[in-house]
Amino acid sequence: MNSNAPSSSSGATGSADSSGPRRNSKRPKYSRFTQQELPACKPILTPRWVISAFMLVSIVFIPIGLASLFASRDVVEIIDRYETDCIPQALRNDKVKYIQGPEDKTCNRTLRVPKHMKQPIYVYYQLDNFYQNHRRYVKSRSDKQLKDPKSENDVSSCKPEDTTPGSNQIVPCGLIAWSMFNDTYSFSRNSEQLPLNKKGISWKSDRQHKFGKKVFPKNFQNGTLIGGAHLNSSIPLSEQEDLIVWMRTAALPTFRKLYGKIEVDLQANEIIQVQLKNYYNTYSFNGKKKLVLSTTSWLGGKNDFIGIAYLSVGGLCFVLAMAFTIIYLVKPRRLGDPSYLSWNRNP
Repeated sequence: MNSNAPSSSSGATGSADSSGPRRNSKRPKYSRFTQQELPACKPILTPRWVISAFMLVSIVFIPIGLASLFASRDVVEIIDRYETDCIPQALRNDKVKYIQGPEDKTCNRTLRVPKHMKQPIYVYYQLDNFYQNHRRYVKSRSDKQLKDPKSENDVSSCKPEDTTPGSNQIVPCGLIAWSMFNDTYSFSRNSEQLPLNKKGISWKSDRQHKFGKKVFPKNFQNGTLIGGAHLNSSIPLSEQEDLIVWMRTAALPTFRKLYGKIEVDLQANEIIQVQLKNYYNTYSFNGKKKLVLSTTSWLGGKNDFIGIAYLSVGGLCFVLAMAFTIIYLVKPRRLGDPSYLSWNRNP
């Protein structure tokens, strides 16, 4: 038998592939990347490295958590829930009938300033149990119509608030605009009116890019059922900041939206009189209404979650570092003994 002859057809094919170009092969082109031959860092997590890492995290996170918590505690908030108190006692058995009736909705509230509040003081309204993230509610709007006056007939996505009973297009259309919040607030101190600035309460990007300067309200709230606030038909949508704030829908059923800014300081123990108009119907879905006055810090509004989260992670890392240190001191590993690594153990 000739020893130089190929032993099988597969061998002949293999030798042909190695000497000539590959044909109809799914084998990837050789490279150090595809064959996982690139240099790699393989850290060995010794007890000292693990303890040092946990201590480093705790040293960084605990001061950040304390700073965040102190910044949140420096924020002064006044929260007044009024949806029940602003209904006469005799009419509280049927709140929906009262809010839909012709009665005077004026309500006077008194707020006491707990601490010195530096300007600007932000005025919010807070709604609870209001699901602005409902799928049909979120989709009931026309972004093209809000931006371009030539698209006022684009109301296909605005049902059921797309046209009036006379088949006239509504601008702005949709359930979001139709259900706009319409309670109003005015503030006074020592019988002197406190000015409320309602300019600049919306996002600048929304005013410039999402709401047109030549788009004006048309046929708005002209249907048989009024949902919320009315809009001035002589003011373009880009300047109707209450609408712009409301149209940025909230992700959670409890949310706050900016109503205005008080640009004077309020001293501790001062009494603020609030005259509000209780128009908005939250009684049909057992919602709550709250008036919120709040200052801000470098971290923003009052929110203890960030500080608590940082302190929790930092404290946990510190406890783990101490526990590993005790274990290491009680039962240390022998120096120069690599047997704890699985690839150094003999089978």
